[in-house]
Amino acid sequence: MKKLKLLSTVLIILFFYSCSTVPITGRKQISMIPDNELMAMSFQQYDEFLNENPPSRNNQHSQIVKSVGFKIQKSVEKYMADNNLSYMLNGYNWEFNLVENDQINAWCMPGGKVVVYTGIIPVTKNETGLAVVMGHEIAHAIAGHGNERLSQELLRTAGGIGLMVALNEQPQETQQLWMTVYGVGTELGAMLPYSRLHESEADRMGLIFMAMAGYNPNEAPVFWERMSKSSKGHKPPEFLSTHPSDQTRIDNLNSCIPEAMEYYNKSKKGKNTTSYF
Repeated sequence: MKKLKLLSTVLIILFFYSCSTVPITGRKQISMIPDNELMAMSFQQYDEFLNENPPSRNNQHSQIVKSVGFKIQKSVEKYMADNNLSYMLNGYNWEFNLVENDQINAWCMPGGKVVVYTGIIPVTKNETGLAVVMGHEIAHAIAGHGNERLSQELLRTAGGIGLMVALNEQPQETQQLWMTVYGVGTELGAMLPYSRLHESEADRMGLIFMAMAGYNPNEAPVFWERMSKSSKGHKPPEFLSTHPSDQTRIDNLNSCIPEAMEYYNKSKKGKNTTSYF
């Protein structure tokens, strides 16, 4: 009993000192892994992924991915600066790449390392649809969802040991955990590792980031309607999935649009949303 109480006390103290706050939503989360460890592993895994996965042969699409990514990067940096949160971007080294892969997927690792798969381009349909996807994935990184999930998994499976310790002791298992947490090789819209809470949080944050970049947030629900049709009925019911159902996601996005429109109207950029790929 005494050991149990001691363990509980230690976990409470650990939780207290490892708490961080998600920008925009203000939610408290557990983040046990130091940013410098996350960045080091992110940059290594990102380079290894690009070495093993060929870039897109479509230079036009690749340039659009870089252009949209750069605009959202600037909107993120502005939001963080306006809210005295720029320190959260320390160590970021933004990079945006389109890779040749038929999966409907995209992801962002810590430090702004973003990959979009060619398979999602037909679903995005236009530049604004791409901004919905990239804003959402970048929001996952800014919200620290990967750190939160890794922290939870390390607590569950390894008693809270550090990422570098886990990597040294169980390199293959830890690298696989990393890739799973960040959605590498997992189709967008299928069973992704983020919880429904994380997904809804990234939807709201991504909506604001894309709006600040000058992309009309009203296009986000339209994109997810296309995503729903592209799944062809193969997705699991909402209660079995980590993702919200398409209709739940669309309803949540619609409820967030008035907030995002305030940022969009202030941006005074008003991009053309009819430029198709």
